[in-house]
Amino acid sequence: MKRFYWVLALAALIAPLAGSSQVRVVKSMNEVSLLDMGMFKSLSDGAPALFRRILETDLTRSEYFKIVNGLRAEYALLGNATLEGSSLIVRCEAYNVISKERYLSKTFKASEDEARKLAHQVADEIVMALTGRPGMASSRLALVGNRTGYKELYLCDADGQNLRQLTFDKTLSLAPKWGPDGRQMVYTSYRSQFPDVYLITLGNNSWKGKCIANFPGLNACAAISPDGREVALTLSKDGNPDLFIMKISSRRLTRLTATKRAGEASPSWSPDGRQIVFVSDRSGSPQLYIMDRDGGEPKRITSAGSQNVDPDWGANGFIAYSSLIGSLFQVFVLNPATLAIQQITPEDASYEDPSWAPDGRHLACARTQRYHSRIIIVDMISRSCISLLPDSATGDWSSVNWSPR
Repeated sequence: MKRFYWVLALAALIAPLAGSSQVRVVKSMNEVSLLDMGMFKSLSDGAPALFRRILETDLTRSEYFKIVNGLRAEYALLGNATLEGSSLIVRCEAYNVISKERYLSKTFKASEDEARKLAHQVADEIVMALTGRPGMASSRLALVGNRTGYKELYLCDADGQNLRQLTFDKTLSLAPKWGPDGRQMVYTSYRSQFPDVYLITLGNNSWKGKCIANFPGLNACAAISPDGREVALTLSKDGNPDLFIMKISSRRLTRLTATKRAGEASPSWSPDGRQIVFVSDRSGSPQLYIMDRDGGEPKRITSAGSQNVDPDWGANGFIAYSSLIGSLFQVFVLNPATLAIQQITPEDASYEDPSWAPDGRHLACARTQRYHSRIIIVDMISRSCISLLPDSATGDWSSVNWSPR
């Protein structure tokens, strides 16, 4: 079933990722700054110690910083993490060691049992303050795992911790995609014995779901629009798998494609919601195309390779996708303005289903080797690859999708 969501690729070089106009540091993204945490104090045990440990891990995983203690560094953190009753109080200042310019001065408060969550929040604020770019520590990932014998949806934090099962459909669950608010997602489930699309709304400790597309035939590959009001999806209710846009509130459909003897799948919205990238085999093999959300003639954007699939159009403006190179899939990044591409995964295994992190420099994807699949985090700049989940997370994992915040 996975291969229904197709692939292709090859060639060239990508323009460097463009930083925000408000980036504070005037340096390239591949430079790692020394960050002195020697003056940030915390208790040696309990919630303050956990907070300190998670904060340091998050800042290191951002790959913008190398943590040092008491050594000469470009930046420094000053402050402390303490307990006041059952509350965790964090006072934090971040400043430039040489210029003494202060970039962050803030007090944070959370309950004692929310030390991990608060550490993720503070890490993201430090990253934004010192680099002008968003962090990823507070985000979550949805993924598909088969550890129960069925393919179910799971959630975990950006560091792979706090893994919990989300669905209990006891059937085949596929292709989770987050909405723009980080509280909703859509996915395909066979709980009715047919592929239907469901919308999940997450609460604090609960969730509720409803079926939003159960037309005759295939209902799959749903992706929520940037304004959260529509989904692009594949329907075969008229015979052929074509792309449609559906209003979530009314289920009113707008057809985008009507391709005879071919199919379309895997839509992904542009950041401004005006365009959609998708996969079609109208040329004889799965390739990537872009079209306006109002319809019109699609433009093919891949021209080499045997298959190109799994597109994800990031908030940074770049499209990540999987391409079949020889017998293995690799992850490429494409600049839709220039069509320049860059391979970012090593050719030691198959890498599929890439999904952008909210920081615009990391990607999550499924790495398959010897018929075993795990989720890998790849840094676009350093090309480092780390496993998302600990080794204790048994089973195969796939179809990962990163929350927007």
